[in-house]
Parts: sequence; structure tokens; C-alpha cells
Amino acid sequence: MQAKNSLLDELSWRGMVYQHTDGLADALATTEVIAYVGFDPTAPSLHLGHLVPVMGLAHLQRAGHRPVALVGGGTGMIGDPSGRTSERQLLSEEEIGANSRAIEKQLSRFLDFSGKKAALMRDNAAWLRPLRAVEFMRDVGKHFTVNYMLAKESVQARIEGGISFTEFSYMLLQAYDFLELNRREGVTLQMGGSDQWGNITAGLELIRRVEGKTAHALTMPLVTTASGSKFGKTEEGAVWLDPARTSPYKFYQYWINVDDRDAGKYLRLFTLLPRQEIEALEKLTQTAPEKREAQQALARDVTVRVHGDQAARVAEEVSRVLFGKADPTKLSESVLRALSEEVPFAESRDTPSMLDALVTLKLAASKSAARRLIEQGGVYVNGQRASANTELTSTKPLAGSYYLLRKGAREYAVLRSGR
Repeated sequence: MQAKNSLLDELSWRGMVYQHTDGLADALATTEVIAYVGFDPTAPSLHLGHLVPVMGLAHLQRAGHRPVALVGGGTGMIGDPSGRTSERQLLSEEEIGANSRAIEKQLSRFLDFSGKKAALMRDNAAWLRPLRAVEFMRDVGKHFTVNYMLAKESVQARIEGGISFTEFSYMLLQAYDFLELNRREGVTLQMGGSDQWGNITAGLELIRRVEGKTAHALTMPLVTTASGSKFGKTEEGAVWLDPARTSPYKFYQYWINVDDRDAGKYLRLFTLLPRQEIEALEKLTQTAPEKREAQQALARDVTVRVHGDQAARVAEEVSRVLFGKADPTKLSESVLRALSEEVPFAESRDTPSMLDALVTLKLAASKSAARRLIEQGGVYVNGQRASANTELTSTKPLAGSYYLLRKGAREYAVLRSGR
């Protein structure tokens, strides 16, 4: 199949290949490869840092191969030391179970779990929790020397500060995952971030020793930003896929605010847009950067995939409002509801006076300050400049009984009243 022949080239063009084992290109070209990525369920949501391997699985499935998403219900009770400087807090079985279910739901936005090449979801708790210590040391531990394990980068980084035996053993458990998936599902490829190379190759070694079979590894680069700031982080912390943790508007805005120097790279990594379209958007970034067309395409594509078309449309409209590019009188109730979660918001059964509303919404420190603000022409209600005679009781509310107040150019607040 042509799609299979070009998969590694496609991933390379997109900047998604850091290292891979010899023979992987031939395997992808000649057979149906079943590949997996592991996800640590120590939080009830994936975040942007997880998206590169998720997109790797999506490309793999589109090329005619089968992806497996492995949720670490067993390993999550220990924690992977890779890329960490301290030991992570251990969670209960109940917490890990709830987190695993939430992650599976999010992955369904990227992978097709139906049809002939349906993606598979597996939980390593199925084979790790029943595993007995003596059997594990006899059947798995004997294949790895301590020197081999100490040489791994993920362990070396923690030696000076100290690493518990619990986390030191994580490598063997991940290797055992690969072995079990090879036995149960025919998995022959593990994918992950570049910091996972040591753990993944331990799995290759275990499969070779126990089953006498060849398996493969492919790692992907850790994402960076041109400015040097940490990818997937804002001043408020990580950008999550869960809308309860990061609203669709804030998620959309993260991508809109991407540096011009990163826009093309992120279009390659985080969208399924074709090469011709991405390269055209890159040219526009060079010739007309003020239009930010690459960022708009990026923000819309990723937000639709994660939150759905309706949420993406609402996020776009909220963005237009806050940057003064939308007519408030045409806003839908869903947009105003979303907007109320992003700016100061108050709700009142009785419609307050204009001065009270400005103070309640903290657009003015006092009624006298609110009065001066209005007299200076610095207050707008539903897009219209307020005067000394303007009152909310005589102003037609927007959809859903909302009022949109603005102080100056871009300081917004929302009031819902008189319902």
C-alpha cells in the first residue's frame, strides 16, 4: 500500500521522528504494524505535552496500521522517573481508574475505535496487578543487569538526588508491557517521547530474549518554542484537554498566540492538514504576518479536534468579542455564557443601576468613580457608549438576558439580570 510506504517519510517531514530502530521503514512498508503509546493516568486529563505521540498514532491509523493506546493503570501506581527530578505522588486505584476512563474519552477524539482498523484501548493493570513479585523477578528481572539499568538516561538523571527502588523498577514494568502487548495483540512497535528511548529499548530486548522476535521503537522530539518558554504552559499552568481545566476559549487562545516562528512547526505536528496547505500558510506568515492566518488555521483545527466544532466556533466568537471585532447584539446565548467564564461576571435577579453594576463587576472602585468614568465616555453597554442617562433597566438585554459592559478599549465584564 502506498500509504504505508510513505508513513515514515510523512512523519519525518512533519518533524515527528527523533530516533527509530533499523528496519522500521521496511516493516511499515510491507506489513500491517500494530503500535502502541503509553499514557500515564496520574491526572484526569491529557495535556498539550501528550499530543505529539497521540498525533503519531493518528497518522499511523490513517496509513492503514492499527494503534493501541495503553493506559497505565498498573504503572501509574508507581510513576515513570523519565524527565523528572523528584518522585511523583502515588495515587489510589480508584483515582487511577477514574483518570483512565477520562483519558480514553479524550483519545476517542483522535483515534477511530470502530471499523476494520479500529484502535484498541488497553490497561496494563490487567496483567500487572495480578503479577506476583517472585514470578516477575524470575521471568523478567533475570534478563536485565543492574549495570544495564543504571546506564539508562532516565535513571542517571536521578542518581545523585536519589531514586527509590519503586521508580527504578519502572523500566522493567514498561518492558513487560511491551512483551504482554506483543503476546496478546501482536504489537511490534512502541512510540513515545525522546526521553522514553531507554524504556522502549528495554522492551525490545525483553521481547528478543523471551520470544525470539524483533520489535521496533520510534521516539518523537520533545516540543520546544522559539521564545524559549515551555511548550504547553501558560502563566496559569498546563494547557489541558479537559474543558473543566482549560476552557475551550483559553485552549483556542493558546494556539492563536503562537509565535510566528513556531506556527509552521505546530501545523505539522498537531494537525492533519496536507503539506501543500501547510506550506501555503507558512508563506503567508512570511509575507503577511499581521493576518496570523497560520495561527487561526492551527487554533481552529486543534480546537475542533479536541472540543468539537460548536465549542471551537464559540471560542472563535468569544475571541472576536474580546478583541473588539464582533457586534455584541448578534451574539448567541452560548457565546455570552462562554464569555461570562472568561471575564468578571455577576448575576442578579433584579436589574441593578448602571453605577452599581460597574462597581459590582469591579470596573470601577466606587459609584463616584463609575460616574466619572461614564462622564469621560469610557463605558460601553452592549456595544454602545453609555451616557449619564444610560440605565440597564432601559437597555435591551442581549440573548439570554445578558449585558456586556466594557471599560475603555478591552476591559470587559458580563452581567446577567432580570430573568
